[in-house]
Amino acid sequence: MRLLIASMLLTTLVLPDVRADDTTGAIKVLREVQPGAVDSAVARDAVQQLRAAGSQALLPLLQGFRDASPLTVNWMRNAFEQIADAETKAGRKLPQRELEAFVRDQKQSPFARRLVYETLKRSDAGIENRLIPDMLLDASPEFRRDAVAMLIAEASALPDAAKATPLYRKAFSGAVHEDQVKTIAEALRKNHEEVDIQKHFGFLPQWLIVGPFDNKDGKGFATASGPELDVNASKAPDLQAEYDGQTDKVRWQPIATTDDYGVVDIAKQIENYKGSMMYATTTWASDKEQQVEIRLGTPNSWKLWVNGTLVFEREEYHRSSQLDQYRVPVTLKAGSNTLLFKICQNEQTQDWAQRYQYQIRICNSTGSALLPSTSTARSDVRSGVRQ
Repeated sequence: MRLLIASMLLTTLVLPDVRADDTTGAIKVLREVQPGAVDSAVARDAVQQLRAAGSQALLPLLQGFRDASPLTVNWMRNAFEQIADAETKAGRKLPQRELEAFVRDQKQSPFARRLVYETLKRSDAGIENRLIPDMLLDASPEFRRDAVAMLIAEASALPDAAKATPLYRKAFSGAVHEDQVKTIAEALRKNHEEVDIQKHFGFLPQWLIVGPFDNKDGKGFATASGPELDVNASKAPDLQAEYDGQTDKVRWQPIATTDDYGVVDIAKQIENYKGSMMYATTTWASDKEQQVEIRLGTPNSWKLWVNGTLVFEREEYHRSSQLDQYRVPVTLKAGSNTLLFKICQNEQTQDWAQRYQYQIRICNSTGSALLPSTSTARSDVRSGVRQ
């Protein structure tokens, strides 16, 4: 009995009752933590303080994940896991209803929502069927993937293709991952259904392109030519202009792609000019000012301007190319937005160094396509004539 009383007293000394303001302060410490030994020691103390608070600290802690730095997220995850483990070992249940509501709240951090979901799932296998079917259009790509996977499994188990088609269509509406889109498209096309993968992902298939310009010895990447000179002078590219190219005069010409994944293949559609660079432009009409992601893939060096502002560049040749290889967050204005893309090819002759191509799409942060407004004035990139 004496040992039991002593143990209880020690626990009381080490883990005192933690007031709400103490919890708030501990979370503030974690949100402001910086790399370094001093901050790490303070952060460890804050984690222990939150652990002492028990389950009452869980929701405030989880809400603190929003817009947190990667370092803060690591500390907060550690605190959450310590609290959850301590509560479970002590035989106390986590606040299931409140935590499920947190998982459903799309305004919260996707990472925190997933962390809670995986924690609850360990002791409640039924949570998957309760939550995931409603997450087909969730703000978290990870939850979307789960919802799409459930529909694919349900559809593929049906022997009747006609009955499976609506399920595949429903799954397609929420799919943002390439492998799932391919699986669904294959199944639908096998059932003689039309599928527009290009539109589904929001690829930009129609461009005006001009070149080649000189990139011998890789000098062209840092050298402004043709329409880039216009951009540097704060002017829009002149679509009627004629420029001095690598070997001759060059003018804008239309180029388009019917590839499912929006690949514009310069090497196959025009010519694989070695030691060259090309410029391509298109427009995208927005019905409002909005934050979007421009996602692209290319094995070549490149620069991208949006409305005359350089938003990203990458000087690297012949690396692997894949869907959404680069993600560039930008703010588009209401009305017509002009994209100018510079793509460079070097002089390597190996078989693996012959690709000269790009794919560009516009989407939101989940990867869902954003389509241009049809009511906003735009440029017709097929002809280069302003409408």
